[in-house]
Amino acid sequence: MKNTKKNGLLLVLGGLLLIGTSCQERSKPSEEPEQEEKETVKPPSDIISIEQSKSLYDNYTRNRIAPIMAFEKEMNDDEEFEAARFVDFDYDTMKQYIAYVEQEAKKAKVDVSTFRLYFANYPNSEKFRDGKKVVHPRQNSIFILPTMMKNGQNMGFYIGADGQAQLIRNTVKRNEQGYGGIQDKSQRSQASFVPSLSAPLSLQEELSLIMNHGSSGPPPGGDF
Repeated sequence: MKNTKKNGLLLVLGGLLLIGTSCQERSKPSEEPEQEEKETVKPPSDIISIEQSKSLYDNYTRNRIAPIMAFEKEMNDDEEFEAARFVDFDYDTMKQYIAYVEQEAKKAKVDVSTFRLYFANYPNSEKFRDGKKVVHPRQNSIFILPTMMKNGQNMGFYIGADGQAQLIRNTVKRNEQGYGGIQDKSQRSQASFVPSLSAPLSLQEELSLIMNHGSSGPPPGGDF
């Protein structure tokens, strides 16, 4: 009889221990899932060395800056003019721009193949033809144009009013003066108000994907 009671007591205690252990296991906070390690980004093949960048910078100084300064001195009699050496685009603005272009290209069902950087030059006037202010008159700059693959070539595009991708070259009119030599002063006053590309007024209703208005100027001290 005593053995029966003893065995029963052991069974009860064993059951309580099992219940307690089970409750502890259920109440134990779940382990956080392991976060996947991000794959290491390999450097693009187009990365150049600092030594190469210095060489390119110095070549531009010798072969481009000196002629620009001489041109501005002759054409505008401006001793204080300082040629631009760079164009800045804010990092977050660049990310937003790329995301925006991808978004609009996806809507138009085309793939962006490249981002083309065009060399540019601001007019010698206070405003553009559309009334917007020219921030850096006469300064060199760049503008960025996305391209898509068409007939085996990368071609700049924008989004038409119909939501479809349209080729820039089919919309703008080419200005034949774009490849001329140095203009004399009588030509300069006229050229200041004639854009190198003139677009029809209907283009204002289209969706441009071209970005400009970066911060440009002489290099900050210490870069090169």
